[in-house]
Amino acid sequence: MFIRSFVTLILLASTCSSQTGATSISNKEALIRATIARSSAELQKANARFEYRLLATNKTSTMQKEMNHAADEGFRFGGVMGGETSFGGNEVVVAMHKDPANEQRERFQYKLLATSKTSTMQKEMQEAGDAGFEYQGQTIFSSTFGGREVVVILERDREAEKLAWEYRLLATSKTATMQKELSEAGEAGFSFVGVTVASTSLGGKEVVSILRRPRR
Repeated sequence: MFIRSFVTLILLASTCSSQTGATSISNKEALIRATIARSSAELQKANARFEYRLLATNKTSTMQKEMNHAADEGFRFGGVMGGETSFGGNEVVVAMHKDPANEQRERFQYKLLATSKTSTMQKEMQEAGDAGFEYQGQTIFSSTFGGREVVVILERDREAEKLAWEYRLLATSKTATMQKELSEAGEAGFSFVGVTVASTSLGGKEVVSILRRPRR
């Protein structure tokens, strides 16, 4: 693409030299400058590089702190997974990314919620939703002290217009029941954002689904 644009630039320059009249030359020069700018932008895009930061801890309170520290440096949430690593044991792992060409330092704020009680998670998610935090991801995590926990990560854009969210968390060990509850939530205008299937401390083997809709 860059070579093609450069060839176009040469052809335009040649055409410009054969034209007479100040207006024609001026128009050609403007087109040449635009072609140069476009070619430069395409070259920068082709040479783009990204930075990543991987966070891992067995304490959910530590993870929230580390995520916000990384966000202040321009990183943004990419993905989350809970599980057992070779050296850290049971950990929650978060991947964050940054585009050096479009850094957004101190723009995003994160909140990590972790609990073994789905009723508690519903309450905490709603409090975060009222404050403008938007769902980003969820997993199941075996913490050192909390046992099997549902972990949810939410993000707030400090520069965007505040939009409150209403959340609904559904948890059941029966898929037929989940089907019914999802349908009812859909009819009420809730959109599906995530699901996990795992053992929680109180519910045993559960399907945990999270839905949301703009706060009315």
